Amino acid sequence: MRLIGRMKVRKLLRSQGHAKFLESVSHALDGIAYTASHERNFRIEIMAACLVTVFSYFLHVSVIEWCILLLTISLVLVLEMVNTAIERTVDLVTKDYYELAKNAKDVAAGAVLVASMFSVVLGVLIFLPKIILLLK
Repeated sequence: MRLIGRMKVRKLLRSQGHAKFLESVSHALDGIAYTASHERNFRIEIMAACLVTVFSYFLHVSVIEWCILLLTISLVLVLEMVNTAIERTVDLVTKDYYELAKNAKDVAAGAVLVASMFSVVLGVLIFLPKIILLLK
């Protein structure tokens, strides 16, 4: 009898674990949707990611190049979301101007800019030789 009771408890805990996981995924999707609906730069970056994906398909990039492109796209999108979270958190804490609040927002935005510039350089390194070969 005791074993059956333990099995029921384990089953209940497992089902609650799945529910918690699904709830976490739901919150994460809400965060992505919020960023997409409130951040113009995020939408621009999504469009750029779509263009890169189309170019990658038609220019027949290698698996390694796909991995590099996907990692850099992910990095930019993730940093944009972190930037949004930092901006919203700073705005929540204070509406007044504080140099440290400005610094926090500027540093987060700078991280997105650095990742974006790096991804453009990688895109040029990957796509330019393929475009040159096509034009010959």
